[in-house]
Amino acid sequence: MSADTRTVSVVFDMETRDPDDALTLCLLATHPQVRLAAVTVNPGTGAQLAVVREVLHRLGVSVPVGARHVRSPADAVSAFHDEWLGRLPPAGSDGVAHEILAAALTADPDTVLLTGAPLHNLRHLLRHHPGLTISRWVAQGGFAGDNLVPPEGRLPKFAGRTECESFNFGGDKKAALAALASERVAHRDLVSKNVTHGIVWDAALQARLLAAPGLSPGTVLAREGMALYLSHRPEGKLLHDPLAACAVLDRDAFTWAPVEVTYGRGQWGARPAAGSGTFISIAVDWPRAADVLFGTGSS
Repeated sequence: MSADTRTVSVVFDMETRDPDDALTLCLLATHPQVRLAAVTVNPGTGAQLAVVREVLHRLGVSVPVGARHVRSPADAVSAFHDEWLGRLPPAGSDGVAHEILAAALTADPDTVLLTGAPLHNLRHLLRHHPGLTISRWVAQGGFAGDNLVPPEGRLPKFAGRTECESFNFGGDKKAALAALASERVAHRDLVSKNVTHGIVWDAALQARLLAAPGLSPGTVLAREGMALYLSHRPEGKLLHDPLAACAVLDRDAFTWAPVEVTYGRGQWGARPAAGSGTFISIAVDWPRAADVLFGTGSS
């Protein structure tokens, strides 16, 4: 089956403690199948907003950028961003994150919400906009264990486990549980760590992208950032949020299980639940996903 080549409207809720989100922003911003409608940042400090605006500026993309808490004292930008993009002066937002999200989702109800951060902004969206519904939420988060993943698809690091920590869900567990239970979210796809921990942007992938013709400006900028990252960490970078972005673009590159998400003592898991409206990734066709994500496929 070929990937869906229709354009999809996306709002991206992100953070900047890890390189993943900025790389994902690059890949989404100029992807030929994406109309990036808005970006929201958690917590949304001036330093974080500067990173987001610099990436968008370099790519010639202008979209509303929202923040949850622009005056947060959090040290929310990693050293990688400073080395890659340079020291940037603090930047401002175009509004409060939940209002930016609501405007984009109202303007186009088919817009997909992609979350790569703890879910504070989604919590505020559901709380402050009771009449709004979300047609599809794709989250980087959650965990599918041995009760869902067949033996041939299990990663050795998670062998024997049915529960695990999940940073994005655990960062605001009340928000995660509320969003997972909300009837106002029609469809939920969780790109879980049992899949994302098996995919690496390493030297081999970097070499492939260096040789690939016709890449989008965003892919070229992400490749530039990864050249820097690999110079310090040649083992490569696990692809968390970029894989979630790929699920937005080509859901059929993944194998999904309908589930009910479970939580206890800081651990997240899932159990089969037909008709729940929640699906968790248990496998990915990485060659297909990579072609869609980076624009290296023939179609």
